[in-house]
Amino acid sequence: MPFEVLTPEAIQRRQYWVQEIAKISGKFGDDSAKVERELVAELRHDGVSALLDHLHLCGSIPEHYGHDSSEEKLYSKYTDALLASTFSYLGLTSLVLTERADSADVEAVAENYSLVADAKVFRLSRTAKNQKDFKIEALHGWKRGKLHAMVVCPIYQLPARTSQIYQQAIARNVCIFSYAHLAVLVEFSNLVSKKEATQLLLRILKCAEHLNPTKDSVAYWSCINQAMLNSNSAIRPIWQREKLATIESIIAAKEEALTILAQERERIMRMSKQEAIKTLVNDRNLHGREKVIRALGDNGIMSIA
Repeated sequence: MPFEVLTPEAIQRRQYWVQEIAKISGKFGDDSAKVERELVAELRHDGVSALLDHLHLCGSIPEHYGHDSSEEKLYSKYTDALLASTFSYLGLTSLVLTERADSADVEAVAENYSLVADAKVFRLSRTAKNQKDFKIEALHGWKRGKLHAMVVCPIYQLPARTSQIYQQAIARNVCIFSYAHLAVLVEFSNLVSKKEATQLLLRILKCAEHLNPTKDSVAYWSCINQAMLNSNSAIRPIWQREKLATIESIIAAKEEALTILAQERERIMRMSKQEAIKTLVNDRNLHGREKVIRALGDNGIMSIA
């Protein structure tokens, strides 16, 4: 079906990056830097339209990436680089942190405030998500003197009714945000000014400070949405466009995932019996599990006197 906001070029850009990440994944540290360099170069060349394309379509991990694979890990680093590039476009100085495991993935500094941030993405096929997936408590601990923290998620994966994550976010002063809301900020920055966009971002970060801790998503998102909609009359038409973009992005993500699963099903149906057995043995990692078991032996603790 034709889209009103998402262009064919946006879909092609998504396909290119999904393939590119799969192609270059391998040595994790080197690949992370390469992805960041390539993304920054593309955004510099293609401008705000490319940035919006990425924000609209980045939220879902491709279904054909293996769980905990190099592709999946590199995809996560791609979204970190995208988040840092978005902050930079809004007028902040931003940096992706790659060396430390006990820190946020992104830091950003504006003229009168600073923050740490984390980009979250999920597979469409993933069912249960728990509060630890959103790293609210961890982000609070990673502020290290900064007043603000933000976790950015695909909007369609956020709880729409009640959830412990909202209570945690309010209590810990961590802003839960979405790529769709970020796209609104980017368009606002492009239409009005970077200065006003950075100050609007600060109001958003401070928004939940005045809420009583609650699991109610309506209370939380009313605060965030009204802070944005009431900030400037230019926001409302942007908001309507991004609401439509969100619907189209969900359709596009579902079509991508369902196509991948259909291709995988066809591949399995075409397997010989021997190929199917070999694939199942590999998928269950029987050889690797046997190796661990065979290596187990007496560790000598009982002989220590």
